Amino acid sequence: MSRSGPADRMPAKDSGPTAADPAAAPRRRNPSLRRAALAGALNSLPFLLVLVPFAMLFGVVATAAGLDIRQVMGFSVLVLAGASQFSAVQLMSEHAPVIVVLLSSLAINLRMAMYSASLTPWLGRAPGWQRAAIAYLLVDQTYGLGMQKFERDPQMTVAERMAYLLGASPLLCLPWMVFTWVGATAGQMIPADWPLDFAVPITFLALIAPMLRTMAHVAAAGVSVIAALVLSGLPSGTGVLVAGSLGMVAGAWVEGWQARRAAARQLAKESRG
Repeated sequence: MSRSGPADRMPAKDSGPTAADPAAAPRRRNPSLRRAALAGALNSLPFLLVLVPFAMLFGVVATAAGLDIRQVMGFSVLVLAGASQFSAVQLMSEHAPVIVVLLSSLAINLRMAMYSASLTPWLGRAPGWQRAAIAYLLVDQTYGLGMQKFERDPQMTVAERMAYLLGASPLLCLPWMVFTWVGATAGQMIPADWPLDFAVPITFLALIAPMLRTMAHVAAAGVSVIAALVLSGLPSGTGVLVAGSLGMVAGAWVEGWQARRAAARQLAKESRG
């Protein structure tokens, strides 16, 4: 008859989850998500060299146009779009009606709708709150970074794509807000007789120029500039709205013409083959 010791009578200790029992494995943060977020953050850093001075300049010219710090910060927090912010300040300094300011800003930001549509195949299955966060934080730079990354690494999961964008966006959006405040604070110290009006249109052109990537973009910009000069005598800044509308029509026509031309070439190539 064998005798059992205390160790034999004690219940066996739970050795914890094992590799053979994946259901019992503890939840751990996915390292691939951390890597994706870090990659987004690192890729966004070079843009700060341009973003920081533009944010400070917006704060300066906005206060020079008569806005107080709360109004200036409201622009950068709620609108969060450099080109339309500079355009709105320019129109407000010219005492344009509110509806003109709103419509011109809407026209400038229509590209965001196209950005969202092109991101849908990559992010469409992400949780709603994540898509809402990206919709608020999305700017030209994060869109460009995201599309390049997603097309280069199509094997990324939806969660990794969201992590990449959520890693890049704060490092661009938060400095825009912070340095807007710095510029607005400094702008209050600048004498009112300093001529800063020239800074707004020049900065607006500097922001818009990199967006002219196709013939349709160039046509839209060219037509809108010429129309704005011709219609500059119209009251209350309405010439800007008319010029913008004509520019969009011109861009759409050129885009359609290019598509028809490409289709005709493809058809001719197939007929010869």
